[in-house]
Amino acid sequence: MPDSLTSLRYRRLWLATGWLMVLIVLILSLMPRPPQPLNFGGADKVEHVLAYFILMGWFAQIYHEARTRLWIAIGLIAMGIAIEILQPILAPRFFEWWDMLADTIGVLLAWALAGPRLSMLLTDFERRFLVR
Repeated sequence: MPDSLTSLRYRRLWLATGWLMVLIVLILSLMPRPPQPLNFGGADKVEHVLAYFILMGWFAQIYHEARTRLWIAIGLIAMGIAIEILQPILAPRFFEWWDMLADTIGVLLAWALAGPRLSMLLTDFERRFLVR
């Protein structure tokens, strides 16, 4: 579905919110001791999947064209890889292949689920609550 057919009235706000979420993921990923909201074995992998699922899912709400979504997915996966490379350099953290895999799984899950109906959540939200 072309992006022009699903224009969002508050597109700039939604984009700014998405980039703020990217910034938060970057900061949390590169800080020495990030908060640990989940506390069980493998919780950090679940956090990685959720973070990247949310990022991809958010941008899929704004960009509906398949090619654009592909580039967003590639960019988010590259971001996850870059963060893992930077962690031992910028913060006393460890490089982990499993974190990169968890990031990629989150992106791919959101990409797969962002079909015609699920990708219209922001559009529906605007129509119901913000546009009069």
